[in-house]
Amino acid sequence: MLYLRSLLLNVVWYSLLALGCVVNSAVGVFSPKATIKVWNYGFIPALVWCLKNIGGIEVEIRGSQYLKQDGVIYAGKHESALETYILTNYIKKAAFILKKELTYIPIFGWAQYFYGMIPVDRSAGAVAMKNMLRHAKQRVDDGRPVFIFPEGTRKQPGQETSYKPGVALLYQHLELPVVPVATNTGLFWKKNSFLRYSGKVIFEFLEPIATGLDKKSFMTELENKIETKCKELNEETIKNYPYTKAQIYRG
Repeated sequence: MLYLRSLLLNVVWYSLLALGCVVNSAVGVFSPKATIKVWNYGFIPALVWCLKNIGGIEVEIRGSQYLKQDGVIYAGKHESALETYILTNYIKKAAFILKKELTYIPIFGWAQYFYGMIPVDRSAGAVAMKNMLRHAKQRVDDGRPVFIFPEGTRKQPGQETSYKPGVALLYQHLELPVVPVATNTGLFWKKNSFLRYSGKVIFEFLEPIATGLDKKSFMTELENKIETKCKELNEETIKNYPYTKAQIYRG
């Protein structure tokens, strides 16, 4: 049953995703801003429906009092593809920072461009950081929140990690509070895996980190908040769904 359900969910999910990218690429040629509404009010609800009704995966949002649609930076745990899609159902205009290589994918990359995502060339060093900051400032000026994954790439639940300095650069130069976001998605939608496990995916928005901290203090607080909460979510999930324990990183 697990394999059949996973197969069906993957086929429908990626078909919808492909269709959404085609439509948004076409719409974006005429009105880039319209792609946000097309994606967030058309295709994302359909993807959420597929998660629940085909994959048996429910989505729960915690800490909704910390959700803001502008004037904030979100810094979240990255364990699966779900973060970059499902969260736009709740943060309606979020501009995600993503690796530049993704924008080279035909149609998919065009859709990301028109939506206003912020590509980063991780091999370009200081130049990449300067470009990221410039584009992030533009999105903020347009009334959009910026979302960054501090680890820079997906990590398995429980895997030791290091946070990259890009998030601190945004925090210091944009002078906006940072909302940490914890999740347990990797226990149900594992990185580089075909299988999709049923259960409750949780996104928890944590109390914002106010402006004014020095870089070291900020990074320490951000990492402690996210990693501590993710550990709690993993423990809660394994208690409720014992079969997810196998997804924890073993080294």
